Amino acid sequence: MIEEIRKDAEARMGKSIEALRHELAKLRTGRAHPSLLEHIRVDYYGSEMPISQVANVSVGDARTLIVTPWEKNMVQVVEKAILTSDLGLNPATAGTTIRIPLPPLTEERRRDLIKVVRHEGENTKVAIRNIRRDANQHLKELVKEKEISEDQERQAQDQVQKLTDKYTTEVDVVLAEKEKDLMEM
Repeated sequence: MIEEIRKDAEARMGKSIEALRHELAKLRTGRAHPSLLEHIRVDYYGSEMPISQVANVSVGDARTLIVTPWEKNMVQVVEKAILTSDLGLNPATAGTTIRIPLPPLTEERRRDLIKVVRHEGENTKVAIRNIRRDANQHLKELVKEKEISEDQERQAQDQVQKLTDKYTTEVDVVLAEKEKDLMEM
């Protein structure tokens, strides 16, 4: 039982790190990457769809994304969704192709992005601590039901704390990589 709780906590903490990496991949680092547009949703005949389900998103060059909607009448809708997104991008339409030049990041924008990165990191650390709390709660329930002793509970809590420390350190490493990436010119 203790091992199951520990494994569950470790798996959930690992997923938290993956979710953080996924979120950070969306942040611009000055290079064009299709994942920048992943979170943009497009009104597709009355329902909200991810941009990747209504258009092909590819990289033109290091600073340009190319979006090609699969239907000609979706060009304006996709362009508007990109324009109104929180990314601050200005798409340019040429026929059925939308070109999105990525402006170079200013120092001020880099600092803002670092704040966003740190906020995401803090959210991940909170999630990891919540997982620790849940695991410790399960251990307390096992002690109440007299399925494990208090010594076993203490040892298991130490193991969970070591996992928590390991994953919060990993969050710091991921954040440091992203900050370094953002500050490169």
